[in-house]
Amino acid sequence: MNATPEDILQPFRERLEVLDQQLAELVAARLAICCEVAEVKRANGIPMMQPQRVATVREAYAARGERLSLSPEFMRSLATLLIDEACRLEDEIIDAPAAAKTVEARR
Repeated sequence: MNATPEDILQPFRERLEVLDQQLAELVAARLAICCEVAEVKRANGIPMMQPQRVATVREAYAARGERLSLSPEFMRSLATLLIDEACRLEDEIIDAPAAAKTVEARR
C-alpha cells in the first residue's frame, strides 16, 4: 500500500497544530500583560506610545531571530504585528475612562 501525500504530511501537521496552539496561548498571555500595562499607564497619566520601547522590542525580536537562525526582518515584522495589536488594546483601555466621563457629562 502506497502512502498518500496526506498520510505522509499528517504527522507534521499534527506537530504544527500543537505549536500553533502554544503560539496562540503565548500571544494571548503577552497581550494580557499589555492590557495590565495600559491600566498602569492610564492610572499614572503615562502616554500610550513609547517610541523608544517600540524600537527596543523590535530590535530584541530581530536579535532573537538571528540567534535562532531566523530572518531578523521576519522577526521585526512579527514584533510590529504584536506591537500594533498591543497599541490597539492600550488605546481602548486608556481612552475608556475619557469616554465614560464624556457620557456622564452629557447626562
